[in-house]
Amino acid sequence: MGIASRFVNGLRVTDRETRDAAVMVFGGLLNKKLAGAISLAGQPAIGISASDAACFLAEPMQVDDQEGSLGFVGYLTEVNLDFLQSLWRAGTVPVASCLGLGADGEIYNINADHMAAAAAEFIHADRLIFLTDVAGVLDGAKVLRAVRGGEIENMIRRNKVSGGMILKLEAAKRALAGGVSEVRIVGGAAPRALLAAANGARCPGTRVLPLMHSPARAAQKAAC
Repeated sequence: MGIASRFVNGLRVTDRETRDAAVMVFGGLLNKKLAGAISLAGQPAIGISASDAACFLAEPMQVDDQEGSLGFVGYLTEVNLDFLQSLWRAGTVPVASCLGLGADGEIYNINADHMAAAAAEFIHADRLIFLTDVAGVLDGAKVLRAVRGGEIENMIRRNKVSGGMILKLEAAKRALAGGVSEVRIVGGAAPRALLAAANGARCPGTRVLPLMHSPARAAQKAAC
């Protein structure tokens, strides 16, 4: 649509025009196409967005304590769990766009990694899987099988990871701290990668481990 992108700390600055485009794409065409693809594959799905039953609430995000520095960028503050559970009980998968409804009635763009981690925490998910365009967390050309939470800051300082992977690892740390039992970062281009990650059969990609874990738990994770 000819709108230039600007980023601060890896987050896209969203003015009103950009926000409106994001709502049209994330809450409209892309959301409905993805829900349709899942439904045609045999699993009923429905595309939902922030304003639907106020299912995802948000507040504006601040950078360096400057309110409004990112424009219409927000962070997830609440999930309408009753609404989501009603869909699950009906056997329907909700396909959520990365948007949140503010108390001011505005719709805020939310980083997809941040939203996934926060939503996983709010719905008490057992597992969170990030699909990305690389095979996992990379050390050169090698895919790391596991990354501990305490290693992430050191990896960032040493420029071992950058850009979007930093956001994914930080989101993974939040999800684990919020009670999610398992987080994986998986390459979405591999055939049946999501299914393999979901059923735990082959453990593709990278597992992000909690900062503190018992030897027994570590041995169990290493076994995969």
